[in-house]
Amino acid sequence: MKLIVGLGNPGKQYESTRHNVGFNMIDYYVSKKKLGNFIEKNNGLFLKTKIFNEDVIFLKPLSYMNLSGEVVKKYLDFYKIETKDILVISDDLDLTIGNFKLKSHGSSGGHNGLKNIELNLGTQEYKRLKIGISNSKDIDTKDYVLGKLKCEEKEIIESLYVFLEKVIDDFLMMDFSILMNKYNQKNR
Repeated sequence: MKLIVGLGNPGKQYESTRHNVGFNMIDYYVSKKKLGNFIEKNNGLFLKTKIFNEDVIFLKPLSYMNLSGEVVKKYLDFYKIETKDILVISDDLDLTIGNFKLKSHGSSGGHNGLKNIELNLGTQEYKRLKIGISNSKDIDTKDYVLGKLKCEEKEIIESLYVFLEKVIDDFLMMDFSILMNKYNQKNR
């Protein structure tokens, strides 16, 4: 069984913010594949389905970004999913808009959602799909990540979601090191 987690903040006021690209990627994928509707359980919105003969859970933690790890841990424990079988999708300030990076492990890079996942899982050994949101040195980081995407940024990221659909498909079927080799070189 695989667990694919999109990070973000719940609520209307956070829709279309830079920090919610994880939520939005999950929503795009589930909608595009017509997988069904999310159900609220254990402080998360989840959808359990089967793709390519693999049981898959899509999860959007509702605990707000800084406590995402608590929800992820509940789902891992309840469904007896191993850490090696999760993929966390998050925003990344160090990648420019339109870029992404797959990572098999590593530090949080200052991302509070990833920090909380590491704290609750007790490891940095989990897979990530990081979506670039760029950075602005003119705006406080908190205000920047919680700010709405500009029209041109939104267009770039939405076109990236179309491409990342294939990345998620391949995540479900291929060894992660092969996945990284296949896609990380494609960044612009």
